[in-house]
Amino acid sequence: MDLLFILRDAQASSLLGTMRVATEAQRAGKQVAVLFTGEALAALTGGVFLWPTGLQGQELRLTMADQGRAMGLPLLGRGEGRQLHATASIEEARQAGVRLLACPLWTALLDAEGRLPQGVIRVETGELLQMLEQARQVIGSF
Repeated sequence: MDLLFILRDAQASSLLGTMRVATEAQRAGKQVAVLFTGEALAALTGGVFLWPTGLQGQELRLTMADQGRAMGLPLLGRGEGRQLHATASIEEARQAGVRLLACPLWTALLDAEGRLPQGVIRVETGELLQMLEQARQVIGSF
């Protein structure tokens, strides 16, 4: 594996950035995986990814939506309610071939096994340790 991203927070900005870079790297021929852990796994399995306070303003949200549309990013809502659809980036990454993984520790702690979205698989601890050891680059932290 070339790149292993670890996504631990439930911020929509982190999700969107990580998924977009992972997707582009996969499309460029890299072998890429994203590991969801902690807050990110909780949001993925029934919670929500929220925009950080500094990115929640109406004017900024509309600017990001307009700029994102020009970049081919998916939007949610219309008119004055339009915004970037950060969680749609998960499906985009999956379709591009990015491996989407659930942390074994946090899957168990959150009792999330039966709530993992389609395409997200719980990795076994041994396999995770092997991925961490063999990945050319690990980005993020637990």
